Amino acid sequence: MFQAFAGSYRVKVLITGGTGQVGHALWQTAPGNTELLLPGHTEFDLGKPETLHNKLSLLAPDAIINAAAYTAVDKAEDEPLLAQRVNAEAVNILAGYCKQQSIPLVHVSTDFVFSGQQSSPYKPTDLPDPIGVYGKTKYAGELTATTTYADTYIVRTSWVYSEHGRNFVKTMLRLADNNSSISIVDDQIGAPTYARDLAQALWKILKVLPADRVLHYSNKGPTSWYHFAIEIFSAAQRIGLLEAAPNVLPIPSSDYPTPAERPAYSVLDSRRTITALGITQNDWQTSLHAMLARLKDD
Repeated sequence: MFQAFAGSYRVKVLITGGTGQVGHALWQTAPGNTELLLPGHTEFDLGKPETLHNKLSLLAPDAIINAAAYTAVDKAEDEPLLAQRVNAEAVNILAGYCKQQSIPLVHVSTDFVFSGQQSSPYKPTDLPDPIGVYGKTKYAGELTATTTYADTYIVRTSWVYSEHGRNFVKTMLRLADNNSSISIVDDQIGAPTYARDLAQALWKILKVLPADRVLHYSNKGPTSWYHFAIEIFSAAQRIGLLEAAPNVLPIPSSDYPTPAERPAYSVLDSRRTITALGITQNDWQTSLHAMLARLKDD
């Protein structure tokens, strides 16, 4: 039986995807009485779901946070079977083990499960309708997890970035070093999410075990990739990460074609999550500035 983070009991938590952005943030923000299990990709390969049950039995976690996924949105169009194995079949194995052991499973999902046709923030109760392989396999993972184990927590997030790994913020900073002008799409609207904020919310889920099983979490406020880039350059220049901000040109998505279609609007409504967990929701600009300050100090 799972015991929340209280007293002297050490909670053994398996974090899949421990080398990724969210996994990295999870071990940075872990509660003090947590014993982290952070197997590498070769030790715990979600691309080989048939190998996972025996490995789970050996690790014997008290809870699992699944922060691993096949996230190469465009490449997934050419590798649908691998994306399905990682994003759905492996998740089913995790859910089955958690049901067998009566332990929590917190599964990180995505705004890409929605079509992007709405013009108001997506609620956890809104019906998913993914438009690409990545979104379809992530939604398949949600369905198989909750069908197998009703006590699975699905946590959808969006536009994740951090000091660690590859992401939009770090890509913009790299491009700014070599370009005086950068074109960025301005007709895709979402909510940036700092991985560290998301990680703290995930830990709070394990502590609170809220009644809601499908949750949304992002930083507060909608923006476009174009306006996100402008704020990145402006904030980075203010703290000395950039000598000069490049000129940013807004372009439509049609001018930057990609193999996979992106949702035009994928803002998530996080209000129920914030209330259920008793946490505050930083606006995206505040969290971006905190991330850039940490990046500068590294």
